[in-house]
Amino acid sequence: MKKLLALALSVCFCGITSQAVAHDKPQEPLLIIGASFANGTTPFNDALNAPLGGISVGFGSYLSLGDALVRERRLTGHVINEAQGGATTFDRIVCNPACDDSVSWQSYDKQLTKALARVTMRDANGDIVSINAKHVIIAMPNDCLHSDAFGVPQDEATPCTTDDINASIDRMIAVGQRVIDLGLTPIFPIPPKYEQLDLPYFQSAFGLNWAADKANYDELTTTRVDRIAIELPDAVQLDAWKRFTHLGDGIHPDRKSVKSAARIIARFIRKDSRQN
Repeated sequence: MKKLLALALSVCFCGITSQAVAHDKPQEPLLIIGASFANGTTPFNDALNAPLGGISVGFGSYLSLGDALVRERRLTGHVINEAQGGATTFDRIVCNPACDDSVSWQSYDKQLTKALARVTMRDANGDIVSINAKHVIIAMPNDCLHSDAFGVPQDEATPCTTDDINASIDRMIAVGQRVIDLGLTPIFPIPPKYEQLDLPYFQSAFGLNWAADKANYDELTTTRVDRIAIELPDAVQLDAWKRFTHLGDGIHPDRKSVKSAARIIARFIRKDSRQN
């Protein structure tokens, strides 16, 4: 009889604890925009046209940040992921092997518009009544990383100048400011260090004319982090990729790295939701 009572109490308290933990998790969906770190699949356009034939990173055997956040036990699994594998901050047509304006990626601003549409209630006049979200992940784009990230033939693409780098960051900051203006919090994962990648191997493996060298990559990432800190003080930058190992292709994170990044982001979101 005592054993049965103890078992019943154990089940009871376990159920209460589970309910409390579930209630403690952020309930609002997490919005995600970005490129292949956030979503390994390329977008399909009209007539089922797709960049790179619709291929996914690792032919589908890849855990993206968006997928990992769905599985993160600190969150409820509510994720709206509008990121596109291969995307840049600007609208870009396919130019590999030839340019085709019927096949394209969408800009970060358009990705954000789509993500917001999933969670926004409007009145009869079209004015926003409520947004069922608090946080937006704005992941690293392909801007300036390689010769196939410009929407022009590769032999016409040249490494980004300082002005090009700042133009890319302008677009990221504009999206972040739009998020803030809506009362939401943009989260920018800090990109991995150059030494954690193998961009020369990535270049050769994917048949690219060039990939960013260390000086160019460091200028791109350092300028981005510094400008976001100054120009978007209400944004959050997380060193989510500090434990980064690529999966063998020189650029995309392996499973352990992605799970670590998702854990860092989830911990912040849970803490921030408690405080707000």
